[in-house]
Amino acid sequence: MPGFLVRILPLLLALLLLGPTRGLRNATQRMFEIDYSRDCFLKDGQPFRYISGSIHYSRVPRFYWKDRLLKMKMAGLNAIQTYVPWNFHEPWPGQYQFSEDHDVEYFLRLAHELGLLVILRPGPYICAEWEMGGLPAWLLEKESILLRSSDPDYLAAVDKWLGVLLPKMKPLLYQNGGPVITVQVENEYGSYFACDFDYLRFLQKCFRHHLGDDVVLFTTDGAHKTFLKCGALQGLYTTVDFGTGSNITDAFLSQRKCEPKGPLINSEFYTGWLDHWGQPHSTIKTEAVASSLYDILARGASVNLYMFIGGTNFAYWNGANSPYAAQPTSYDYDAPLSEAGDLTEKYFALRNIIQKFEKVPEGPIPPSTPKFAYGKVALEKLKTVGAALDILCPSGPIKSLYPLTFIQVKQHYGFVLYRTTLPQDCSNPAPLSSPFNGVHDRAYVAVDGIPQGVLERNNVITLNITGKAGATLDLLVENMGRVNYGAYINDFKGLVSNLTLSSNILTDWTIFPLDTEDAVRSHLGGWGHRNSGHHDEAWAHSSSNYTLPAFYVGNFSIPSGIPDLPQDTFIQFPGWTKGQVWINGFNLGRYWPARGPQLTLFVPQHILMTSAPNTITMLELERAPCSSDDPELCAVTFVDRPVIGSSVTYDHPSKPVEKRLMPSPPQKNKDSWLDHV
Repeated sequence: MPGFLVRILPLLLALLLLGPTRGLRNATQRMFEIDYSRDCFLKDGQPFRYISGSIHYSRVPRFYWKDRLLKMKMAGLNAIQTYVPWNFHEPWPGQYQFSEDHDVEYFLRLAHELGLLVILRPGPYICAEWEMGGLPAWLLEKESILLRSSDPDYLAAVDKWLGVLLPKMKPLLYQNGGPVITVQVENEYGSYFACDFDYLRFLQKCFRHHLGDDVVLFTTDGAHKTFLKCGALQGLYTTVDFGTGSNITDAFLSQRKCEPKGPLINSEFYTGWLDHWGQPHSTIKTEAVASSLYDILARGASVNLYMFIGGTNFAYWNGANSPYAAQPTSYDYDAPLSEAGDLTEKYFALRNIIQKFEKVPEGPIPPSTPKFAYGKVALEKLKTVGAALDILCPSGPIKSLYPLTFIQVKQHYGFVLYRTTLPQDCSNPAPLSSPFNGVHDRAYVAVDGIPQGVLERNNVITLNITGKAGATLDLLVENMGRVNYGAYINDFKGLVSNLTLSSNILTDWTIFPLDTEDAVRSHLGGWGHRNSGHHDEAWAHSSSNYTLPAFYVGNFSIPSGIPDLPQDTFIQFPGWTKGQVWINGFNLGRYWPARGPQLTLFVPQHILMTSAPNTITMLELERAPCSSDDPELCAVTFVDRPVIGSSVTYDHPSKPVEKRLMPSPPQKNKDSWLDHV
């Protein structure tokens, strides 16, 4: 017996030591799941509901990610929601960008470090008022491709992309020690015409393959059976979205028809609304947002505030709606945090509502970042686009009998110059027409270097021009942003159909895809002799309404002797019309004060330099205020507050059938703005 005890004691001791360790490991295992019996989430076995806010890392410079996330946490949010725009990470097939401002993994880890959970929306389609809804333009190289469907070419591209993205996300799942608690599959698919359940099942299988069976996968659609009919799929938890004007009871009843049990979730509760060029800046009253948020939280629902901070559509990333209306550079959204990350009245009002239901973090809220008015900066003309073609298109033009689209000449964004000659004498004005509305989106027209006017998608399809037979006809065509919502997201750019002159089809085109980004970054104002080149003599060849599209450049230095500079600022364009602007090679985006509502562009401090002068490069497309008579007008101004135009406010804007279309301002004899979307 003593020998037996000697032999068994080590085994008993080992079991005693291993038992508690094993139990502790199980107790501390992270779990996030749905409890259908109690209609709630379970986080590590405890009932949980999230109060989240949307922030798009692609619209906020990495420099400011921590500041914005901290402000969101201090508002009482316990989670954030973000999209992953495919085209932001794979600009060309197989070429991936995951560093600096594109480092989504760092962004999610930063949220985790700050104690915020994450609701991830990786698409592949995201809408989001983002160029082509986040889908890469190169998908359109197959012209007949049916996007967001089980089209084999589309599925092959999606499968490859998700095979890159989702393995990066798996270690960041809550179960694996990360912040991601739920993952959305596609986005508002019930609003799309295809209604292809094979496509949704393909995505479901793909997400499960890469992320595992434990993660909560969900869908989001408008709170109506019309949207849920094609947006919901068994195995994906159904959620809804709606704004302040919706009947909350009816909205959640729509969800309950798909999900009789489980947590109530509003995945997009609208704190504001989007803008379009040429329409008033839209706002939603703070009182309406706060009141509806209270009602949602009082029902025990989980909610995501879309947007909590909107941010900026830098460069060419804005989207558009159909009938064609492009969104501006600012994505302010009248959100609780402004485009520049500033605290607003709405921020504090919503924080007060949240703290009625959940504990809000104690301590100071990070303040609004200081702004500085650097004042007036003189510019001078550098070159017209026509005179800079050797720099803008170093590989030379493409010849074609008929016009080619942007995609056909391997150009996704920006500008393409189309050139041909007049086949007839047009001493008397002759109509240059796009009979099939084939200018996508704006064409700046010149004959022998003399500006003629603008052709514009949907709005101006015929323009009378003058010139002699054999004269050079130039059309500088701008991609204003691809449609991001609805049936027309396969939005080809450029001259997508033939042009006619006096009803005769124009042929024999010379096409210049313009690499403005490389030209601006590489030269930064050093393009040789200024005001030189063909049709570029000083300020000649301007009409009363237009000047030739041209680059302008200026420099300014950050004042010395003032502490804490540089600071954020806003650039204003007095007298300028429409164009693109860069500072130190960073593409701030589009300006269009002639149409509005946005009159200033946000300039984040991290792109400014104190060690050397800062270079402003502008491409003015329609008319510059510069002239030899009054060169002082050739200037921009840096101010310390934004101007995003007069606003139209709706007490209770509800979700329209075409969700992303901003309603027209209320008019007399109109029953409801919902009738006009």
